[in-house]
Amino acid sequence: MSALRYPREEGEPTAPRWVTVGRTEDIPAGHAARVDIHGTAVAIVNCNGELFAIDDTCSHAEASLSEGELYPDECAIECPLHGSTFNLRTGEPLTLPAVEPVRAHRIAVEDGLIKVALEED
Repeated sequence: MSALRYPREEGEPTAPRWVTVGRTEDIPAGHAARVDIHGTAVAIVNCNGELFAIDDTCSHAEASLSEGELYPDECAIECPLHGSTFNLRTGEPLTLPAVEPVRAHRIAVEDGLIKVALEED
């Protein structure tokens, strides 16, 4: 017997997929790491002891944001290629040349494990 699958109503949210990406001690304060989650590059950033997850690819020039400089006072990260900075909480660009945001992901810590929620597109 096969299970019935009902089509999702348009606009109905789907549950996020929570994926364990590492341990808290792997990313000390002031550091960032790139993780690959099912083909999506995500930057995990520790800003003043608070963890953030944003898409790792700059929306302007496709550079790796996890390789950029972290600005802990603003909780922002700078693209190493052209210097655009992004808000780690929202993914919004704070400086040019980037004008499009990067996706910010929900993040949680459970028993020392870092988990990121990937929303279905």
